[in-house]
Amino acid sequence: MKYLLISLSAIFLFTACSGKKYFEPQDVSSNIELNKESMSSSIESMNKIGATLENKQIITDKGISSFELPENFEFLNVSSDGKIIATNYINKILIGDEERVVKDVVVAASVKDNKLALVYSNNTIELIDIKTNKTLYKEYLPISLANDTRITNPYFMGGLILFPTLNGKVVIVSAATNESVKNISVDPDSEFNNIISLNVVESTQTLIVASPNKVVSISPKEIIAKNYEVRDIIVKNNDVYVATIDGQIIKLTPSLVEVAKKKYKYAKIHALAFSDSLYAVESQGFLINLNQDFTDDRIYKFSFDNEDRMIAIGNKIYYGSKYITLP
Repeated sequence: MKYLLISLSAIFLFTACSGKKYFEPQDVSSNIELNKESMSSSIESMNKIGATLENKQIITDKGISSFELPENFEFLNVSSDGKIIATNYINKILIGDEERVVKDVVVAASVKDNKLALVYSNNTIELIDIKTNKTLYKEYLPISLANDTRITNPYFMGGLILFPTLNGKVVIVSAATNESVKNISVDPDSEFNNIISLNVVESTQTLIVASPNKVVSISPKEIIAKNYEVRDIIVKNNDVYVATIDGQIIKLTPSLVEVAKKKYKYAKIHALAFSDSLYAVESQGFLINLNQDFTDDRIYKFSFDNEDRMIAIGNKIYYGSKYITLP
């Protein structure tokens, strides 16, 4: 009986493994020049806009820093005047060279014009005057027990401060009065619903907000929402690009009209990046390059360990202890 159970277990395991489907493109090229370089350390943690290496150097849109964060601190954001914002995930944040004691665990932060906007792990949001250390605005929101790790930072937009919460909302606070002027429910019902991306299309002053399950366009005229299971999302010029869990790559207008779409069967997209055109990194070791209107694509072999942490910033893709610059 014992041997029968072992045999049956082996059959079930084999069946489960053999049933897995993987992205297997027919036409793969190696004809791409990728400037591959090594980093001094591997990626320890990351968010949508940057990462912390194990040696405490950081990665931002400026590249890899020459300085190191203090021990136990991890990168969160860059202030409007270029200061690095970091958290120790206990009771302190770092703004440039200044350590500040905070009342709870900070998971997201932004600074502009001496105003510090914070999101805490218990889903409390707070606006602080840095000079006086006075709380200008504070709101206790419902605790979110399950969060996607892609937590995004508050955003200063003209005279408004946008707080992306951990329970699927954006709280908009006036910078003039320090009062809440609007709450927008992006994805209030899903289990994992914290805001994972917040971008502005400058030409139309449209805010593009995403949770793991939804993309929302917020403009002075209207609010439009569409359901997508989001693997990654980027905004480039006047276009919004979304990669979904089921292998789709979609190009949208700021009002979320689908302009072009391409589906790659069984593909698992790790990250989207943009150089002169759109690139997508696929988990089985492929780099997909799409032209402007998605009428032509090229797929290149791109070897990497898909267990490594990966982040795409601009035309660079950082993974493990290496990075490439896209042509």
